[in-house]
Amino acid sequence: MADIFERLVKNYGPLGQHRERAHGYFAFPKLEGEIGSRMSFRGKEMIVWSLNNYLGLANHPEVRKADADAAARFGLALPMGARMMSGNSDYHEQLESNLASFVHKEDTVLLNYGYQGMVSIIDVMCSRHDVIVYDAESHACIIDGVRLHAGQRFVFKHNDIADLEKQLQRATALIEKQASDGGILVISEGVFGMAGDQGKLRKIVALKEKYQFRLLVDDAHGFGTLGKTGAGAGEEQGVQDDIDIYFSTFAKSMASIGAFVAGDKAIIDYIRYNIRSQIFAKSLPMPLVIGNLKRLELLRTHPEYKEKLWKNALSLQKGLKEKGFDIGNTNSVVTPVYMKGGVEEATAMVMDLRENYGIFCSIVVYPVIPKGHIIYRLIPTATHTQEDIDRTLVAFEETKKKLDAGVYQVAEIPAMADV
Repeated sequence: MADIFERLVKNYGPLGQHRERAHGYFAFPKLEGEIGSRMSFRGKEMIVWSLNNYLGLANHPEVRKADADAAARFGLALPMGARMMSGNSDYHEQLESNLASFVHKEDTVLLNYGYQGMVSIIDVMCSRHDVIVYDAESHACIIDGVRLHAGQRFVFKHNDIADLEKQLQRATALIEKQASDGGILVISEGVFGMAGDQGKLRKIVALKEKYQFRLLVDDAHGFGTLGKTGAGAGEEQGVQDDIDIYFSTFAKSMASIGAFVAGDKAIIDYIRYNIRSQIFAKSLPMPLVIGNLKRLELLRTHPEYKEKLWKNALSLQKGLKEKGFDIGNTNSVVTPVYMKGGVEEATAMVMDLRENYGIFCSIVVYPVIPKGHIIYRLIPTATHTQEDIDRTLVAFEETKKKLDAGVYQVAEIPAMADV
């Protein structure tokens, strides 16, 4: 018999194996100071492109006051217990009502966390007789929810509607063969957080004319950033009414904690009374609920925040394309930059950007993506300035030249303690 702990320490995983050199720099870095476009990293000021503070609400004075006043009045303990038992309040119900109205749905139920929430939604909605059909580039919360599903599942190529239809045909045939009462749930995203492209919701919805299924959309990156009012990718594409279950988190545009799921009242009531992660978990603390009410109010009443976000995003994306960078097919504010190179080159380039140019952004390399590829993911916000953008464009142009010239081809990255 093996010792579980012995097995774990023999294989820390694809990311954990680099922990001794990466910790504190590439992994678990510490950004300090007030949340904004400029923060401190290891004692140096950085232009930060790694925060999902899209609308700049994290340090908005009205938000900070609402958070502080609610904490002073209620503390973090109230309400005590799960919503169903003893953790409900007028504020929780008001936030649900306001969210439902904002995203044009009949009802909403609050969730403690986005990741946990999505896993739980899939669990509560789908029985072992149901078939899930989901996009290949879905977020980890969707992937993990699908993995826990006891029934059959089919994946379709990313944003490939022809392949989606093929998988719908397979799912339909399987259910008919089983002669069960199973149904089909299609899952996509409003905005795919890595590549920045919107899910093809309009084309997915059109398939409802040929196939019977329900549609669940994770719009974490679309909520607050897309659509005339900020109601998300469904509003942007004119199909919000055709999204059966709409999900988003407060961790992006709202710069907070928590999430919600919205839809027809009968379905939301079913979720409310059956979703185990909420029934058996403490309710969202009052300061978070009241703070999120204020954030939603600002999101609704200040369209100029979204306008500033998009002004910055389009300026950054235009500048990158003019300098010859590949930013893929993004049609959101998420801005990926695709390059070629190995892990050592990528890490050396990141260090150069941070240490010599004062640019902090997220990087994705093998094993998350294939060997030989590098993706920088830049997240513009309403708080960035044109100076931030211009300095970043210069930094990327100069470091890309070094990358192409082989400057970053080093045998080994030094220990972070030596940097």
